[in-house]
Amino acid sequence: MADSRDPDPNLGYLTRKDTEVKLPRPTRVKNKTPASTQITAEQILREARERVEAEIRPPKQKITDPTELGDYRLRKRKEFEDKIRRVRWNISVWVKYAQWEESQKDFARARSIWERALEVDYRSHTLWLKYAEVEMKNKFINHARNVWDRAVTLLPRIDQLWYKYIHMEEMLGNVAGARQIFERWMGWMPDQQGWLSYIKFELRYNEIERARRIFERFVSCHPKVSSWIRFAKFEMKNGEVGNSRNCYERAVEKLGDDEEAEQLFVAFAEFEEMHRETERARFIYKYAIDHIPKGRAEDLYRKFVAFEKQFGDREGIEDAIVGKRRFQYEEEVRKNPLNYDSWFDYIRLEESVGKKERIREVYERAIANVPPAEEKRYWQRYIYLWINYALYEELDAEDIERTRDVYRECLELIPHQKFSFAKVWLLAAQFEIRQMNIKDARKILGNAIGRAPKDKIFKKYIEIELQLGNIDRCRTLYEKYLQWAPQNCYAWTKYAELEISLSETDRARGIFEIAIAQPALDMPETLWKAYIEFEISEEEYERTRQLYDRLLDRTKHLKVWLSYSKFERSLGLEEKGSEEEDQNSLLERKQQALQRCRRVFENAVNYFRTSSPELKEERAMLLEEWLASENMFGSSGDPSVVENKLPKKLKRKRQIVSEDGPTGYEEYYDYIFPEETAAPNLKILEAAYKWKKQKVGLNQD
Repeated sequence: MADSRDPDPNLGYLTRKDTEVKLPRPTRVKNKTPASTQITAEQILREARERVEAEIRPPKQKITDPTELGDYRLRKRKEFEDKIRRVRWNISVWVKYAQWEESQKDFARARSIWERALEVDYRSHTLWLKYAEVEMKNKFINHARNVWDRAVTLLPRIDQLWYKYIHMEEMLGNVAGARQIFERWMGWMPDQQGWLSYIKFELRYNEIERARRIFERFVSCHPKVSSWIRFAKFEMKNGEVGNSRNCYERAVEKLGDDEEAEQLFVAFAEFEEMHRETERARFIYKYAIDHIPKGRAEDLYRKFVAFEKQFGDREGIEDAIVGKRRFQYEEEVRKNPLNYDSWFDYIRLEESVGKKERIREVYERAIANVPPAEEKRYWQRYIYLWINYALYEELDAEDIERTRDVYRECLELIPHQKFSFAKVWLLAAQFEIRQMNIKDARKILGNAIGRAPKDKIFKKYIEIELQLGNIDRCRTLYEKYLQWAPQNCYAWTKYAELEISLSETDRARGIFEIAIAQPALDMPETLWKAYIEFEISEEEYERTRQLYDRLLDRTKHLKVWLSYSKFERSLGLEEKGSEEEDQNSLLERKQQALQRCRRVFENAVNYFRTSSPELKEERAMLLEEWLASENMFGSSGDPSVVENKLPKKLKRKRQIVSEDGPTGYEEYYDYIFPEETAAPNLKILEAAYKWKKQKVGLNQD
């Protein structure tokens, strides 16, 4: 059998393209403005229902005979019963069945259906509501009471059932019955709205005392801030100011530490403010600020500031503003307790107020936030909290023992094995010195040198002992200093200067000799300079020359040569002893100095000329200094000796070569010395000589 989808064989084979049907393209709406008359979906459905043609509408059945009515009822009941058998748990079917029986005025059958439905699902409060509404609508009051009573007994947590039951009794004027139902309901401890409904019920009948007793039970059942505030407002509305204040006081006593205590204190303060009790209100605000955590008192601070601006003096306003700023700082340190800048701002605020206990409390809270990692960069800001704390105790609080305890705890907390802070050690020692306790100061500094030696500690310790005139202690400290840091030229120099100040020339010279013999030095040039200046000050010129020669054995730096030449020149140009010396001896000394100075310059020029690579710039600078030196000697000098050696300064270009290849050219200065002018001809002759030698060697082979 051929498939119905196959094309007609008479039509031949059709391709997909031949059979493709082109659908009409949807038209585009050109005018998108809204129509003048708007039609809703509801209106369209209503008109469609009204305009149904007569032959399409279902026929209306008219019953005129009791027999026909009985048949109709029998048929409908059978339909409902069949539906119930199919969907027994569908409550809407039961409701429709019962309501139909009600429409037929057969209330006994309707009650029977309601009862059968309740047997299926008695937990459905909707079923109870509709059942009771049917009884009330048809004025079967006792039946309705029976239904409501059974409903609230079986479903006591459904508030709607209680509300409907009470409303029915109240509509019937049965106030005592409604009160009794309320009492039954309150025994189940309902939510706040149930209690408030009971109170409103009593107030509608002007039962103030009953309402007060209900309020007492209400705040016992729901001990919340909002419950007590409602109770207090109830008393105030009825003119009982004393009772209202008593409610607030009892609430503060019971709920002062509650999370919603801020709302209670604000309401209490506003109550006192409304009754012109400004001092009471101020006391309430301050008590609340002191007892409520700062993170939950934002509205309280705002209200307090507004209150002080309205009723307070300048001092009170400042206190309120301080309280508001205190709240802001509390928020900051609560969010990030390791933000030490916030702690510093908070401490400055408290110090401006001047309450010692509060300042100490903030300091203690701040220093309790120890950095989590033992790295110095995390501790650098934190350690200043301790320093400020100690300075506050010493200078402002003037509590010496607490200051000493702060320094001690701080030094115990720092992990000296990994890093230390010389500033803390020095401040602790200086504190003891201010207390005239030199022994403890020495103990602190000695402990610092033993546990965490640092340059600052050695320097300050030596300075203290020097001020006290303990030279032997200073020498001992310098020795320990140099044992710890033998490469420290500063320590060697200062040690030698100490001996020089004591006129211990040999000791100073011995220290310098030991220092320059060290295998490694951090700043050797300063040490050699100090040693040379020391020998010059002692007029040991031969020793000085020997030092320069020893230094030149280690380094041939341009500055060393220039310094050496200046030293020799200064010996010939100085005016010292000119009165004792005659003209000939002065001239002879000048000539000797000139010869020594020239010898230094010649040695330097030869070194820079023969160095590899040749240091042309240094050589040129040296020659310029030599020329200036010859001019300084006046008639004794001979500038022509140097002028013949001066180079020509030329500006040239050279290619810049990087990893990626040539990138351009740069300018530089080159120096051409006189002996280099004949260099091109010499190079040509040298190349020719090599070529000839190679050629002779090839012929011999």
